[in-house]
Amino acid sequence: MVPTIDEFSRAEWQVVRAHRTPVQVQGYLNALDYNDEAEGGTLRSFRGVVATGRAHCLEAALAAAVILEQHGYPVQLLDLESWDSLDHVLFLYRKKGKWGTVARSRDPGLHGRKPVFASLRELVDSYFDTYVDHTGRIIGYGVTDLTPLGRYNWRLSPRNVWKVEQFLRDMPHQRFARSEARYRFWHRRYQAYRQRYPDRKPLYYDNRRTWAVGYPKGKR
Repeated sequence: MVPTIDEFSRAEWQVVRAHRTPVQVQGYLNALDYNDEAEGGTLRSFRGVVATGRAHCLEAALAAAVILEQHGYPVQLLDLESWDSLDHVLFLYRKKGKWGTVARSRDPGLHGRKPVFASLRELVDSYFDTYVDHTGRIIGYGVTDLTPLGRYNWRLSPRNVWKVEQFLRDMPHQRFARSEARYRFWHRRYQAYRQRYPDRKPLYYDNRRTWAVGYPKGKR
């Protein structure tokens, strides 16, 4: 059920009220510390994200969903399936018929995208090159809302909401294939860059103009 204002704490509602657009929510997420789960795995709701000031990709997607739902956006998530099983989850929205995303990641190229993509496959393709690291490669994608979870409290639970993760794993995914030559090019380039700059993440991609907001410096 969509929460009413009375169900949010004062701090939570301040976040909701101050961030009314995907761009604003992307900026909010960028300002958070990345949750590297150093003390064990978590899947926090929006309540947990506000309380800790930290989020990993799925926690950020859920936080974006809760915030933007209050401003009339449908709750939609995009799951990018990787062949190393390290999927990436993003909040998905449309503006004037074009697709965009809100997302948080350790990699600047995997944050949100401006709503400039005519199709979901074009949007997913914008992540293909930036997804390639030592082991990552997009092989599929799935889109869903969370209404099948019914009354499950993924929005404001004080506990981990692991049921969401399983739900995303079980949902149908469409195959997404790109050429081996394209993959090998970006894989070699990534390896060479990280060997030369082990403490940096690459920013050499041609499609940076489609990235939603500047990446959070010092939080990569």
